[in-house]
Amino acid sequence: MIELDWDVIRDQWLRLGTAALLGGLIGMERQIHGHWAGLRTHIGVAVGAAAYVLLATYLPGDANRVVQGVATGIGFLGAGTILKLSEQLEVKGLTTASSIWLTAAIGIAAGLQHYYLAINTTILTLLVLAVLRPIEKRFMSKS
Repeated sequence: MIELDWDVIRDQWLRLGTAALLGGLIGMERQIHGHWAGLRTHIGVAVGAAAYVLLATYLPGDANRVVQGVATGIGFLGAGTILKLSEQLEVKGLTTASSIWLTAAIGIAAGLQHYYLAINTTILTLLVLAVLRPIEKRFMSKS
């Protein structure tokens, strides 16, 4: 019979839940504004990153390699959201790709119990995505 360690279970739920909540905030902002990767994608990225980090804590060796692997892998996922419009000199999806990459970093921070870093990164990311949007549209729009 497997004995449950409730302290470990609570700790894992705290880490994974923090990643889900913070990743979901960024995903909600993306979804509200009609971008391809929204709520569920960002939650999945954050929780997945946190889960990989949690797994690394149970393995012998260097957890830094897991973090590097997650960052690289998420780069490929983000690259899939970038679209080059062939008839126009316009690339779409770069901000969504960067938000996916940032969400993975938030998940990693939550997985490593760096909650302040995860929260501060989420706040800064939301400020960049939401607050800078109208400023960018007003002052940097193409004529």
